[in-house]
Amino acid sequence: MRRPASMWSLETLGREPLSRHFWMREFLCSEIGNFHEISNIPDDPDLALERGRAFATTLLDPLEETFGRIFIRSGFRSQRLNAFGNEHKLNCARNDNPIECHIWDLPDTPVAGASVVIPWFARQYEQGRDWRDLAWWMHDHLAYSEIWFFPKLCAFNLVWRPEPRRRIDSYIAPRGALLRAGEHPEEDLHQRQQRYADFPPFHGISYPE
Repeated sequence: MRRPASMWSLETLGREPLSRHFWMREFLCSEIGNFHEISNIPDDPDLALERGRAFATTLLDPLEETFGRIFIRSGFRSQRLNAFGNEHKLNCARNDNPIECHIWDLPDTPVAGASVVIPWFARQYEQGRDWRDLAWWMHDHLAYSEIWFFPKLCAFNLVWRPEPRRRIDSYIAPRGALLRAGEHPEEDLHQRQQRYADFPPFHGISYPE
């Protein structure tokens, strides 16, 4: 698939399925792009789709099947859009930042990610529930690479890489790294399971190894 050259080819890109529950279109929406009139279109649609499918199938589908409908707060960003957002301090990392996960079609950076909200958990978080309950659930059930938590609605950046780094950080207290790449959790499996004992049963398509 070439770069969309018309509204109709962009519509075709949006209709491409990424997984059982997700299509490309919902990842192309951008408030920054809409407000500043910057198109959010992949330079390499085929590569963006390939990585988007791995991301959605591996990480997003299990969330949706377990918790019900999840909300994609920010998905794919074109290189131009992300660079604009970084330059104007709109909460976008540099394009060459190792933790930037929204640009899915950089040739030498195999990554795909999105900012996600789980409404089921967000309601409990607003009533005081610890974000780490969800963090440890994802650690024990998903083949994630990185997770970054944010205070509003307990949104989090969820990242896929072909070789997961397995790191969790948070801007919610206690701030900082909950788990660094290569470390083992301080809490044992039983402690972690007690945190999320009331969660819905896991309904992922397959368990990670």
